[in-house]
Amino acid sequence: MPLPKDQLLTALGELRKPDTKREFTQSVDLIVKLREIDLKKPENRLNESVELPNSLDKETKICVIAGGDLATRAKAGKADLVLARDDLDRLGKDKKGARKLVSEYDYFIAEAPLMPLVGKTIGPILGPRGKMPTPVPPNAPIDQIVSSHRKLIRVRVREQPVIQCRIGTEKMPDDKIAENAQAVFSRIEAKLERGAKNIGQVLVKTTMGKPVKVQLGKG
Repeated sequence: MPLPKDQLLTALGELRKPDTKREFTQSVDLIVKLREIDLKKPENRLNESVELPNSLDKETKICVIAGGDLATRAKAGKADLVLARDDLDRLGKDKKGARKLVSEYDYFIAEAPLMPLVGKTIGPILGPRGKMPTPVPPNAPIDQIVSSHRKLIRVRVREQPVIQCRIGTEKMPDDKIAENAQAVFSRIEAKLERGAKNIGQVLVKTTMGKPVKVQLGKG
């Protein structure tokens, strides 16, 4: 069951109606309420990264963990932060600093040989937050990987049968936001045990606005 683009555009239009001016750019979120799903089953607790067709206006922050040539290329590829082996050792002894780092960055990419050290040092903090790094070989095209990660958003289901994730900002055209919503919805539907039958309601919402329902199918 594809998410109807015309209904998405109608709902996004409703979001635009309040003319209250904010001193910041609001995000636009997609909310998917699930039904008839047993979250006690591990397979129903989604934790997916979805690459959006359209980049978000708000920057996604990427941290690369690497050494040598890969670290040099990561910096040239405009990674927001590059950590070396020594940095991991330091963070392993500084839990407060490690928690702050993990909260500040959206995605982590690590040189594969460093993954065991990542697991020992900051892995216990990354894991519960669903931010364990994407492992890459030392010869990986890191600039392309960083670029694709900037389009990623995380889709998670844990204790409650609700998914909420960012699909754009109010500065983006509605058709681009709608395309992002459709990409996320398709991934969610594909991962659910009963597909569309596990989807109860779909809404869109700005940071400070009220949720607006997206009509699914007729009526």
